[in-house]
This record gives sequence, structure tokens and C-alpha cells, in this order.
Amino acid sequence: MGNAVVHFEINGPDPELVAKFYGELYGWHMETIPELEYTTIDTHGGGGINGGISKSEKPHTTIYVGADDLQSALDKAVSLGASTTVPVSDIPNVGTFAQFADPDGNLIGLFKGNQEEAPGVSAGSNPPVTWFEIYGKEPQPLWQFYRELFGWTIKEQSGDGYVYGEVDAGGQGINGGITANPMKQPGVAIWAESEDQQGYLDRAVELGGTAIMPATEMSGGLKIAMFTDPQGTYCGVYSYKQ
Repeated sequence: MGNAVVHFEINGPDPELVAKFYGELYGWHMETIPELEYTTIDTHGGGGINGGISKSEKPHTTIYVGADDLQSALDKAVSLGASTTVPVSDIPNVGTFAQFADPDGNLIGLFKGNQEEAPGVSAGSNPPVTWFEIYGKEPQPLWQFYRELFGWTIKEQSGDGYVYGEVDAGGQGINGGITANPMKQPGVAIWAESEDQQGYLDRAVELGGTAIMPATEMSGGLKIAMFTDPQGTYCGVYSYKQ
């Protein structure tokens, strides 16, 4: 069983703006912790994972992966070609975390909570975060990196102009994908689940976001849309019907 993806984080220079944006867009519940300069997100989506908002100079999104021994996981990541960006650090009354840049520069977090069972997503009908994507220059080397590091099962898919690795991270948490960014730039995106992709896309634009992809029917019952929030971090909206 692979290491589970347990948390997402939206980072950028204006956390208050981002909290307001996602709160108004999706109805997500925000709680600011002043002493940590951090805002927690409970999506009230009834599933998926919760997240947080943190201040950083450069806008970016990351995911956090659960690990029992953060130092060992960090050392293994480095041995596979990653670089440490945040050493193992304590979060008072919460747990420990670390962060690395994978071989393509994507910032990925590691986390271990102080409690055996942390509070989960609250019940509700808001769009839950149920999918992640990691973008790289070439997906195949990243597939191997994450297979070795986290034990993820990655189903390789390819078609006319695309190569995609569908990730089964195992255990609790969410699954996702690893693919090439058309601009050959690293990045991480979170995907919220809703059948009203265009409605949320239009609302995101009204609130200061930028449309990247309109609601689009894909193969296999997948429908997606994508936007950037006001600070430029990516978020997708999708639905999947078999």
C-alpha cells in the first residue's frame, strides 16, 4: 500500500485574498490560526481531503503525503534526485512536516500528525477536493520517482498527443495523476469535484480568477474545466461518470 495524499496547500503572497476567493467560490470554511500565520480549509464536502493557505513569495500549490518516518522519506527522496526545501520541522500541537522539490522542481510535502486520527472533512455538499495532478517536463521519469518513493501504483496511459500516469496512492486520501505540462513547467494542481464545471468556472472569473479551460467533455465519461485563482495558482473542476 502506498503513502496516502492527506492534505493540500495553496501558497502565495496574499492569503486573505485567496481565502476569500475560495470561500465565496466553493463555500469552503476557513479558520485562521494567527500564531502559525496559517489558514485551515475544511471544504465541508463530505469526502476528499482538507487543506490550508499559507503565505509565500511565489504562488504555488502543493500536496502533503503521509509518512511514519519523515526523515527517512526525505532522505529517500534526496537519494532519488530530489532536494530538501524544508527540513523536518515541528508544528506545535499539530505534528511534523517537511518538504522537498522533486527532480522536476515540484514542491511536495511530507506530514505526520500528532493524533492517530486527525479530524476529517466535515459533512456537506460543497465541492470536495478528490484529485491532484503533478506536472513535469517529461512524465515517465517522475512516474518512476514516485513509485520508488511512495509505493504509488501508476497506470500508464497514452493517446493522441498526451501521456498520462493515473496514480493510485493507496489507503485513505485521494488519488491523482502525473503528466507533462504543455509549457514544460513544474506545478501541482488540486481538482474539486462537481457536475457544474462551467458554473464554477464562470463564478471563478467573476471573483477575479482567469479561465484556462472551459467545461470540456473528455473520453471515458470525464468532464473537466480549469482556472487560475486571483494570485495565479491552478485549480480544476471535474466530474467522472463510468
